[in-house]
Amino acid sequence: MTAPLYAIPGSVAAVAPAAPAAAPMPAPAAPTATPRTVGEVLRNSHVESVMDELDRDLVGLAPVKARIRDIAALLVIARLREHLGLASSKPSLHMCFSGNPGTGKTTVALRMAQILHRLGDVRKGHVVSVTRDDLVGQYIGHTAPKTKEVLKKAMGGVLFIDEAYYLYRPENERDYGQEAIEILLQVMENQRDDLVVILAGYRNRMDTFFQSNPGMRSRIAHHLDFPDYGPDELMHIAEAMLAAGHDRFGDGARAAFADYLQRRIAQPHFANARSVRNALDRMRLRQASRLFADRDRVLSADDLRTIAKADIRASRVFAPSA
Repeated sequence: MTAPLYAIPGSVAAVAPAAPAAAPMPAPAAPTATPRTVGEVLRNSHVESVMDELDRDLVGLAPVKARIRDIAALLVIARLREHLGLASSKPSLHMCFSGNPGTGKTTVALRMAQILHRLGDVRKGHVVSVTRDDLVGQYIGHTAPKTKEVLKKAMGGVLFIDEAYYLYRPENERDYGQEAIEILLQVMENQRDDLVVILAGYRNRMDTFFQSNPGMRSRIAHHLDFPDYGPDELMHIAEAMLAAGHDRFGDGARAAFADYLQRRIAQPHFANARSVRNALDRMRLRQASRLFADRDRVLSADDLRTIAKADIRASRVFAPSA
């Protein structure tokens, strides 16, 4: 069973492969003839398998998945036009992913890079994930080389800028974020055949960022809105995460976790799949402490893999409010 994808990354710069090493995908087949149909392009590129995996492995996000298929369709048709010698400019592929944390933005960026690579719109298909700290320097003359070094690493693939609105800090006249933005704008326009930039962050903050940077807005062709997960989807994610670790809910534990989710969603700073993962980590910690306390007990495989109702009910979200 393929483990579901949630892409809950850190915010440090990282070069990520377009596909997880544990689940390699076949390289695009060498075409035997110039493709003349959509089906031929799909078979030559194997791009449909990427979209199918996205549908199967990523919970929810129906509007996002539909938009990814629309973009793939645009690229396939552009490829057919190219083969027939029909004049057309390459579509702009820079994107904005807006939504709350833990909604799968980085995972979708990884899959988008695969699609772009298989259809020949980027050379390498890798993703370089960065934040403001990776682009903006702290003194005069520091920002340009930092930004250009990141862009050099990202060329041929996708540059994913998380919380992109932090690049712009108008309240600080000595801030160097605007310099990084200007370099990005130039590269996004002049080298769009070799780099796709994806900006990501909270919806309202991204809207403000674009209002303050009309040049950036004009270069972003695709805006994808990532909705929050509902309780049923979060439960599905939790059970898939447990299964991936060979664990399971014990008697009454699933109902207890459903109660936990209802309470946790109502609290501040809830981060969707990221918060589910963190909750499961804490429950495993309580399970380990519970088993550790009984030193002479012979533990079965079932004992070791079962999250008990008590491991969940011990969470602070069940504490009486003051």
